[in-house]
Amino acid sequence: MTQNLFAGSIVRPFARPLLVLALLIGWLPGCATSGESVKKSKGYYQEGIASLDRDQQKAFVSFQKAVKLDPSNKEARYGLGHILALQGKLSQAEEEFRAATKLDENYSEAYTYLGQVLEKQERWPEAIAAFRQALTNPLYATPDLARFHLGLSLAHQGDYQGAMEALEDALVVNPPNVPPALLQLELGRVYYKLGFERRSREALTKVTTLDKSGEYATAANELLTRLKP
Repeated sequence: MTQNLFAGSIVRPFARPLLVLALLIGWLPGCATSGESVKKSKGYYQEGIASLDRDQQKAFVSFQKAVKLDPSNKEARYGLGHILALQGKLSQAEEEFRAATKLDENYSEAYTYLGQVLEKQERWPEAIAAFRQALTNPLYATPDLARFHLGLSLAHQGDYQGAMEALEDALVVNPPNVPPALLQLELGRVYYKLGFERRSREALTKVTTLDKSGEYATAANELLTRLKP
């Protein structure tokens, strides 16, 4: 169940940063980029965004062209990483996200997506480090995404106390970027592992209310049967 939920959640951070972050105009060390190249790179990036929903391959080619013209176009690298992650090419996706974070150490969206790619490979300590780095930026617009995945990774490492704190911190972000039912489900699981049965029951009951007969509610009901009346 957790694996399926993760597969569905890996793409969530993508839309917002691509639509709202400004393009980086600058230079890589020792590699000047002309104003004309930067302008063309921005155009190809926007072309990639416009094609993303209907023609993933076309979007990929557009992002590639954008990066070739301006290697410091961090959003185009993020776009390449996103498509590579969807295709299951995790090592290549990792390269793009790492390149994006080298261009901007405050690029929290890229750190969070990098963490999810590492999480997918069960490289938990590296994923935890990526999520924590994402959270060092006080201007990060969707911190609950990083906190949620940080909680999952910590739980996989057996740090249920840390996982609980990360997931509870994710709860206070408003508006939420993680489905509330999913967040309550994972929190209910962590409470269960910690032996906090009352808290677990409360969280899991919320899942059944929020998700009704959905997959999160099914998982919550299964866990509720293990709790004492």
